[in-house]
Amino acid sequence: MTGGTARLGRSAHGDIAVRPAPRAAGILHLGLGSFHRAHQAVYTAAAMDAQGGDWGIVGVASRSRGIVEAMRGQDLLYAVATIAPGSTALSVPGVHTDAYVAADDPERVVADLADPRIRIATLTVTEHGYSYSPATQHLDTDDAVVRADLGGASPRSTIGQLARGLQRRAGSGGAPIAILSCDNLASNGSHTQKLVREFLAALPASEGAEALAYLDEAVTFPSSMVDRIVPATTAGLRDEVSALLGVRDDIPVPAEPFTMWAIEDRFAGGRPAWEAGGAVFTDEVGRYEQLKVRLLNGTHSLIAYLGALSGSATIPEAIASAGIEAAARAVLRDEYEPSVDVPAAVDVRDYERQLFERWGNSALGHRTTQVGSDGSVKLGQRIPEPALQALDAGRMPHLIALTVAGYLSCIAPLPGVDPGEHARAMTDPARDGLAALAASARDGRELAQRVVGDRRLFGERLAAREAFIDRVGELVDTIARHGVAAAIDDCVGASSAASDTTTKEHRA
Repeated sequence: MTGGTARLGRSAHGDIAVRPAPRAAGILHLGLGSFHRAHQAVYTAAAMDAQGGDWGIVGVASRSRGIVEAMRGQDLLYAVATIAPGSTALSVPGVHTDAYVAADDPERVVADLADPRIRIATLTVTEHGYSYSPATQHLDTDDAVVRADLGGASPRSTIGQLARGLQRRAGSGGAPIAILSCDNLASNGSHTQKLVREFLAALPASEGAEALAYLDEAVTFPSSMVDRIVPATTAGLRDEVSALLGVRDDIPVPAEPFTMWAIEDRFAGGRPAWEAGGAVFTDEVGRYEQLKVRLLNGTHSLIAYLGALSGSATIPEAIASAGIEAAARAVLRDEYEPSVDVPAAVDVRDYERQLFERWGNSALGHRTTQVGSDGSVKLGQRIPEPALQALDAGRMPHLIALTVAGYLSCIAPLPGVDPGEHARAMTDPARDGLAALAASARDGRELAQRVVGDRRLFGERLAAREAFIDRVGELVDTIARHGVAAAIDDCVGASSAASDTTTKEHRA
């Protein structure tokens, strides 16, 4: 905090309007990161402004004490900076009633989930936070944390916390509750439900039976699709926001103007009027998920890996490259779009136009390092089904293969290959294991076989597709020997030739 500057709080908020503190909490949120604070919290503020209700949010950080301490020091307030070229608009959601760290107090998470006043538990814990095997899609009972949670330790995995909390709730009256995943997982509601059930089923029958029956009677797991680009907060943003506010905000959240939330309307204990903030309640959540996870996230990953390997620090820098833009348009239209059932209310061409505008938002400065991190989990949600559909139709998905080759070249480059500072800064839970495989690989084909085939990083079905693995390996070698631009030219050219052939066949 700069000397002499008051800190943001309910008694010091400059000229910006701050809504009254919520009377009580009705939502427990696991994963108190920037995305939740710029997305769900904003919708909840709009809902309470429109229709009231005791829908305050208890925010639970997984491990990071920094955000919790800062929120407590600012009366649980922070600003959301909506950033467009030439303008920054500020708002203060003001919807949290408390914040704490799950790692410091795992038993409190269980107690809060059992509290009948909590009617919704929401999650933004990233794909990596669900403790499941990407290869099998089932709960990873070999994980040491999951094993400890099953053994009766204070639960530290998200699934363990949910299961133990619902178990206690079932034994103390069984008030209805909804568990709402807001993470980029296909069918995230049913996926979360499956993992919780698998956890409870792995317990002795005397422990899990009551909770499993309670799940059938009084717990719903609606699916949802969330969409808003939320970059990391920088020191420069803190200074800019503080200057605009007239008070110091240590934890502002930057976000793009675009925001979307599609939700199944299945809430056992009621819900806020999130539609007041623009949320869409729909039976087509699965289609919205496909649209976002493939067209947005899948293409975003390709841009990040190609950009990082090209030396681009940000997504706008990367997409400004003609080659990367051409690769992004090709993968979106030719490889992802054919695999998507577009929701009835969406114009796919307009959606595509918006995507490229969003990626080109230079004022936002979304970093390639941030987008490219955790690819071992993210790509497993994004690439297998579109790739398999193309392969089954007799087409090689060249740009999806390039996405995998770019990922491997960033996270686990072949010996002697320097992927650059932005790739080296990416984090990934599989990095050490993949780096060990790369260290002894003779070429890209061997690395691709070890990762995609033997390790089945992207699932069982893709592991059996030798032609795809060969193509990934070829592209890893091209990047290593000739640079990423040569790999881009190769794939864009091959994709264009395939598209021309398909067009001629249709005309014939």
